[in-house]
Amino acid sequence: MPESPAVPAARPSSELSAEDGKLVILARGARGRVGAVEGAAVRDQDGRTYAAASVSLPSLTITALQLAVASAAAAGATRLEAAAVVTEASTLDGAGYAAVRDLAADAPVHVAAPDGTVLGTVAS
Repeated sequence: MPESPAVPAARPSSELSAEDGKLVILARGARGRVGAVEGAAVRDQDGRTYAAASVSLPSLTITALQLAVASAAAAGATRLEAAAVVTEASTLDGAGYAAVRDLAADAPVHVAAPDGTVLGTVAS
């Protein structure tokens, strides 16, 4: 499996736009519905959103952000505008970051705590 790229540090963010705030809400919902470690949501070039929770099975482990990006790609998305991850971790995982970068070189990835507080934003 290819090595995940280094993830730039999340920078403190100013207030999110309404659209990006919605991503945080969707990510929190995906995480909360199944009690997952993390939840994520992405918005594609047409404004469609995709939310997912992390999955950990004996035969499959995928981060929430990877699954949200995969869902968008499976639905025909060719570009992402933004992403959000709700996690208890203090950093963004490299695999999820790489998945976002596969569809967007410059889309912001907002990292939020489980209570929805945005901890920072990772940009390209």
